[in-house]
Amino acid sequence: MNAVMFSTWVAVGLLTGWLAGIVMKDASHGLVRDLALGVIGSSAATAALTALDGASDVGPFATAFVAFAGAALVIIAQRKFWHAHG
Repeated sequence: MNAVMFSTWVAVGLLTGWLAGIVMKDASHGLVRDLALGVIGSSAATAALTALDGASDVGPFATAFVAFAGAALVIIAQRKFWHAHG
């Protein structure tokens, strides 16, 4: 993993968490949790890409797409299974 890949998945995870908090206001658990879920999802997806040895062949745009997909999946799963109490 290089610095570009690391910064890409962190930035995409934060952006995805922030956007999810804006778009899904009724199911939000708060900005900090949305940002954390975004970073967790993007890092997990990027780690899976690295484990499959696909990270060396793709560029920053593909890494950003994988990070976005992972972040979105974690946030959607959180919204579906753990509802906000408020």
